[in-house]
Amino acid sequence: MVEQQARYLALDVFRGMTICFMIIVNSPGSWDIAYAPLLHASWHGFTPTDLVFPSFLFAVGNAMAFSLHKFDGKPEGLFWRKVLKRTVVIFLLGFLMYWFPFFRTATDGGLELRPLAETRIPGVLQRIALCYLFASIVLHYGSKKFAVLFSIGALVLYWVIAYFLGDATDPYSLAGNAGLKLDLFLFGEKHLYHGEGIAFDPEGLISTLPAIVNVIAGYLAGDFIKRYGNSYETIAKLMIAGAVLITVALGWDMTFPINKKLWTSSFVLLTVGLDLVLLSVLIFIVELSAKRNWTYFFEVFGRNPLFIYLLSEVLLITLYLIPLGNKSLQEWLYADFFGSFASPINASFLFAIFFMLINWLAGYLLDKKRIYIKV
Repeated sequence: MVEQQARYLALDVFRGMTICFMIIVNSPGSWDIAYAPLLHASWHGFTPTDLVFPSFLFAVGNAMAFSLHKFDGKPEGLFWRKVLKRTVVIFLLGFLMYWFPFFRTATDGGLELRPLAETRIPGVLQRIALCYLFASIVLHYGSKKFAVLFSIGALVLYWVIAYFLGDATDPYSLAGNAGLKLDLFLFGEKHLYHGEGIAFDPEGLISTLPAIVNVIAGYLAGDFIKRYGNSYETIAKLMIAGAVLITVALGWDMTFPINKKLWTSSFVLLTVGLDLVLLSVLIFIVELSAKRNWTYFFEVFGRNPLFIYLLSEVLLITLYLIPLGNKSLQEWLYADFFGSFASPINASFLFAIFFMLINWLAGYLLDKKRIYIKV
């Protein structure tokens, strides 16, 4: 058992790094004051932060490479019960996270339930749930060759949909993209994200189609490593595949811009390519060079990934809700504590690091007690 865990340590570290940096970029002291690499691209373009969520999906696919085979030769009902249960639970957790804290102050000063009619329906966990569902179906019933063909078809189809069903003058704009039209029709304005200035959800329904490819790519990479082992040849092939995908992505960017919020096909190829390169580097460092004295920190995140992510979101909301004088506890920590000895931008960064470490501590305590929360 120990040998098996050590053999795929690079995959565990990759997953843990993804969760770690996801928490950091999601929790600056102030969204108005943050280092540029820790912010998403405003629209077209790419920053390191834009790699985090697709890497999470890629890691989901990695894990599937070691779990889906368990359904081989088993009754189909077992596959569907397991996959549908996991999909529903993750989706509902995401929805409840956006509904949290469930209550708000009423006009008479009392408490009332926050209306479900104003709760965001699409979201990060919801996208993970849907991508897991459809990737599981493709990979369970189709061959690896079919999965590749499906991925190519999905990326091309999404390009066609985005171009022909978007606004005629600018189909890839915030207000004119095809995904917005469908989300408004299906969910309504109040159920969408409003952080872009209008009702627009970066985790909308249509853009989930290309995101499925990130999961499938993660599966194929994990399966490749599982079959061929950790070797220089494995690293070379992953590196070459990554370089090819990055090159194709940069070429496609000229006609279908790299855009995380639209989750464009060029964005998928770029992020998968970068993930393959990063995973190759980790295999070299962790597996072949056996430099593992630093890995445990990230392993903690990787052992309870969904739980720690959900905890981080709920905890951050809670910090904003706890009053401390005329500020929230979050604002006090950022402005009054870290701001007392650091510049605003460094105080914002220090808060994010501090908050990440609080979540790491929770993961560490769970790991020491051997508690692993799986959905």
